[in-house]
Amino acid sequence: MPQGFLLTRHSFDQRGSTCIHYWLATPEGPVKLVIEGERPVFMVKVADRPQVTEALAGVPCDWQQLGFQTFGREEAAMLYFPTIDAHRRAQALLHNRGIEVFEADFRLHDRYLMERFARGGLYFEGVARARDGYTEYRLVRLKGAEVQPDFKVVSLDVECSGQGEMYSIGLYGDGVEEVLMVGPMQAQGADTTIHWVDDERVLLKALEARIQCLDPDVIIGWAVVDFDFRLLLKRAGRHGLRLKLGRGGTEARWRDGREGSQGFVTLPGRVVLDGIDGLKNATYNFESFSLEFVAQTLLGRGKDTEDVDNRLAVIEHDFRHNKPKLAAYNLEDCRLVWDIFQHTRLLDYLRLRAQLTGLELDRSGGSVAAFTNLYLPRLHRSRYVAPNLPADGGLASPGGYVMDSRPGLYDNVLVLDFKSLYPSIIRTFKIDPMGLIEGLAEAAGEGAEEGAEEGTADDRADETSIPGFRGARFSRDEHFLPDIITNLWAQRDIAKQEQDAARSQAIKIIMNSFYGVLGSGGCRFYDTRLASSITLRGHEIMQQTARWIEELGHQVIYGDTDSTFVWLSGRPTVEDADAIGKGLASEINTRWRHKLKQELALECELEMEFETHYQRFLMPTIRGSEAGSKKRYAGLVVSGDEEKLVFKGLETVRSDWTPLAKQFQTRLYGMVFHGEDPSDYIRETVERTRAGDMDEQLVYRKRLRRKLEQYVKNVPPHVRAARMADEHRRQQGLSPRYQKKGWIRYVITLNGPEPVDYRQSPIDYQHYIDRQLKPVADAILPFIELDFDSLVDGQLGLFGVTD
Repeated sequence: MPQGFLLTRHSFDQRGSTCIHYWLATPEGPVKLVIEGERPVFMVKVADRPQVTEALAGVPCDWQQLGFQTFGREEAAMLYFPTIDAHRRAQALLHNRGIEVFEADFRLHDRYLMERFARGGLYFEGVARARDGYTEYRLVRLKGAEVQPDFKVVSLDVECSGQGEMYSIGLYGDGVEEVLMVGPMQAQGADTTIHWVDDERVLLKALEARIQCLDPDVIIGWAVVDFDFRLLLKRAGRHGLRLKLGRGGTEARWRDGREGSQGFVTLPGRVVLDGIDGLKNATYNFESFSLEFVAQTLLGRGKDTEDVDNRLAVIEHDFRHNKPKLAAYNLEDCRLVWDIFQHTRLLDYLRLRAQLTGLELDRSGGSVAAFTNLYLPRLHRSRYVAPNLPADGGLASPGGYVMDSRPGLYDNVLVLDFKSLYPSIIRTFKIDPMGLIEGLAEAAGEGAEEGAEEGTADDRADETSIPGFRGARFSRDEHFLPDIITNLWAQRDIAKQEQDAARSQAIKIIMNSFYGVLGSGGCRFYDTRLASSITLRGHEIMQQTARWIEELGHQVIYGDTDSTFVWLSGRPTVEDADAIGKGLASEINTRWRHKLKQELALECELEMEFETHYQRFLMPTIRGSEAGSKKRYAGLVVSGDEEKLVFKGLETVRSDWTPLAKQFQTRLYGMVFHGEDPSDYIRETVERTRAGDMDEQLVYRKRLRRKLEQYVKNVPPHVRAARMADEHRRQQGLSPRYQKKGWIRYVITLNGPEPVDYRQSPIDYQHYIDRQLKPVADAILPFIELDFDSLVDGQLGLFGVTD
């Protein structure tokens, strides 16, 4: 059978029936699958049949009872409709009468794939017909397949004026490296191919022709959906054009997102992937997601311009006076995006995510949809109908376990981690939506549902069900989620062995999302008993583990979700400490296997690993308190001749602290961890700060997450600085820069926050000493019997300060 990878999907009504289009990338070229006559469906309770029949008197439908039941164990019927429109009208009519319907929110083209376990890769067969540029199949049969497509990819970038007038479009990738530029032909360098066009309208038509000629499967870019394609379609509308950028000459279409969210572009037969969304989906995190910052961080190079912060002015200047230079800049932006995708294997990650979950390649987020795609077809084969979303949005479930820490400066701290704790708990204790319903039914005769108190497990073992929390019981045999995770786990182990980082990361993210899905009111399978049986079981496991470690003669100083921090007293060698860590992990694993086998007759899937040996470790106190902090620590890891300082939750890893604080913390902690006296360094840093030697490191850089006009009651310093900057720009006849979000760089002066580019007042050095240096020092100095104020007070006389 032929095979291909799913690019786009769409369903609609035509001539009194339905039609589904699936576009695929195949080794033989693009393929369009056409499936006609598939019927939309939703479910209702059989007990509601009289009311349903009355409400839908004017809507054609087919009632079928196939032995399904709801999670409330009520018999359910399927209602099939000839068209999507009839399906929608029926929903509305039943909703208006207060009649509950189930699974009404699935799009026809998604349900068709899901019920066939078809995700990403497909085998297909049917009657083929050659079309212009693609092959069309009708009378289609399809099923899921493992496919590794060789996508044809083009990187696209648009340059324009501040008012949105388009200047040029860069294209880079498979078979192309060129710029479409508005203007009369000019001499150009050998490095950039420029196609000159007369005006913006011709530019749009030229892009249309080039995309149809290049015929990419995937178009990539940076903010490419919400900026480039939004602009392209908006400008096309101004010229009365409908851009035919999809396959088969189909039009590109725009759909606005909900208020404040990104919009959507549809190009039938092609996928548009935004690098920012893709990296976020792959859990990359950067201080800034600007192309310049990400490129510099990942590639060590950035945009081809001398003035990145004022690039709009540079672009407008170059369009008027140096178009070949603008073309080179435009093409380099395309190249940077291409190289970021290559460097991170981002397209591989998104392909694998689609193959594993059935999500579209360009889907942002989607953990709930991924879970549903994997779970629902299995549920249907057990003749269950999925529940609806909770009416109240869902009750909050307990979070992960966080132990009260024991603050101090320690030698030799080990970190022991449970490998994928929450997925392991799901596997071990058979936590599963349907398993909960079956387990409660199995245990009902014993009164188990009422037997557990809030926040505790009813740990009475029986032959059928497994105890959970908040009244939960889980079936030992009737479940799907543990098996889904076991399969993903095995695939991840293979990916690790093959050093396939993209596949390993995709599987890890999917597995770890399942707890969040079950605890989310946005998921139809939400039940506080499910999420609580994961997190509260995690609490129990962490607490019991800590007790066992202390029974073995070691002190646990902190615990967080799945990590246990163990202090080794005495002065063990590096080899001895590592051996103790591995021995503790092995002993804890043995104890858990024995405990679960004896008490609950369960095979243990929990696995503790020895992760890190900190030769020096700081657990600070909460500021202004003697109590130990949580999720904040630092340590020194030594491996051979290499040393690494690790910071968690402290100033060095937080974007809202200045470079001064980060540099100061790194040097100060390094000195303390190596047993050096930091007194002189502290005094020198304060002195240099007061003298103005550190001014370049005093800049705050903060993101404006809302439009400036939306900051009304609470106006933080970075907003005040942004408003001041835009006022200065207006006075200079320049357009404002910060009205619609963005990043602002500012300093604190004697007159408050001021933007770096328009600072008029002297810097308030005391602010930086009190708010940036002192908090960093106060977290560690008390543990070596030093005091920041005492060290600094000794040099006040240098500046003529007296009491």
